[in-house]
Amino acid sequence: MLTVGVIGATGYAGAELMRLLCRHPQVEKILAGSHSHVETPYSSVYPNFSKIFDFSCHDADISAFAAKCDVLFVSLPHGIASQHVTEAVLDQCVVIDLGADFRLHDSQVYENWYKTSHGNPQLLEKAVYGLSELHRKEVASTRLVANPGCYTTCSILIAHPLLAQGLIDPESLIIDAKSGVSGAGRSEKLGSLFCEVDGSIKPYGVATHRHTPEIEEQLSLTHSHGMKRSGVVVSFTPHLVPMNRGILATVYAKLKPGVTKRELEEAYSLSYADEPFIRLLPYGTFPETRWVKGSNYCDIGYTLDERTNRIVACGALDNLVKGAAGQAVQNMNIVFGLPEQTGLDAVPAFPL
Repeated sequence: MLTVGVIGATGYAGAELMRLLCRHPQVEKILAGSHSHVETPYSSVYPNFSKIFDFSCHDADISAFAAKCDVLFVSLPHGIASQHVTEAVLDQCVVIDLGADFRLHDSQVYENWYKTSHGNPQLLEKAVYGLSELHRKEVASTRLVANPGCYTTCSILIAHPLLAQGLIDPESLIIDAKSGVSGAGRSEKLGSLFCEVDGSIKPYGVATHRHTPEIEEQLSLTHSHGMKRSGVVVSFTPHLVPMNRGILATVYAKLKPGVTKRELEEAYSLSYADEPFIRLLPYGTFPETRWVKGSNYCDIGYTLDERTNRIVACGALDNLVKGAAGQAVQNMNIVFGLPEQTGLDAVPAFPL
């Protein structure tokens, strides 16, 4: 039985972690950490937890939590975890960081994209990128899991089989992705207000979005079969859509000469047929965010566009579950040798 800490428990991803952990059969005790709600009952911040988790929030001190917990989830804005997650913390507990601070293995790349210094660059080589379907063995033996971002999870899972089997031109990758507003977090932002978002859709971070190097690093590893961390360059454009939650990503890529529909089907089946949280749709059927909300599933569908000799592949997931909290719990299960679906077996909720 595990004692679990959640730093940043009152953000959207933190609240989703709390929801999943409260029903996890191997979690005995949960400590909720929040800088802004210290000594406030958690169910006062989120009334949906009434009679489920009425305990008060603690000050979000990572070192203090580490001394009390088997595993510590850190769900904070970038630049904070790297300052406070240290070797001493990792000696006391496993850390699963839902932020960006340990996802990139080159501190200079991190600093260039995030415009802040990295507090503990020596830990980057110890961190394991926690995309379970790609790095399960490495996750099982680490003390520091870098939980992927939501856009990146969806984009990488779609493109990985195509690069792994050498079916596409890696220079032709274009990723067009849409996200619900919860992806922007719970803090007040003008661009997230109802009147700013409702009835509209907009691109943002065009050619500059911080998930880009994360996607490129992981797909480069796939393309080079783990031998290097550079090579694949993508055009990635995210969009904000007026819904609470969900990610839909569409990947376009030029197929190598002679690639057939059967080869595409075999590539996806080889990668994912036995994966519990990836649902491959029948050829020519495409995913919708409404069928994955509230779940840890990623649905993938694709087609071969013979006219242009491109593949068009789409993926959908819940940005707060498979794109954040659910994937973090999946990683916890792997680290502690638990069945991977433990606490994550909920059927997607509809309508939601």
